Amino acid sequence: MPLLRGFLVLVLFFILGESVRLLLTLPVSGGVLGMVLITFTLMVKGSVSDALATASQGLISVLVLLIMPGVVGVFFTASQFSGQWLAVAAALLLGTLLSVLTTLLLMKWVTARGVSERE
Repeated sequence: MPLLRGFLVLVLFFILGESVRLLLTLPVSGGVLGMVLITFTLMVKGSVSDALATASQGLISVLVLLIMPGVVGVFFTASQFSGQWLAVAAALLLGTLLSVLTTLLLMKWVTARGVSERE
């Protein structure tokens, strides 16, 4: 039952994100807005419920399936990238570098905050 409760929370935040996107006509997907909203909610709450953690762990194991549609899309539209491979490669490298750097800095900040709260 906790797994279903966790999925319900995730679906509700997805629906909330889609609602915000439609109401404000934002050019961002509802899933991304839902993730932002659940992140802020968890930051305010200060903890993650066992149900949400269980559902999230189940989704992480199949995360590669979420990447597949993008990979397939690039495969079938590769002809549109002719002459722009340098820009695409630079964007991928820079995006990956910034993502890793952001994750590193955020992890250092969260770890330092957790250590200072325990003292």
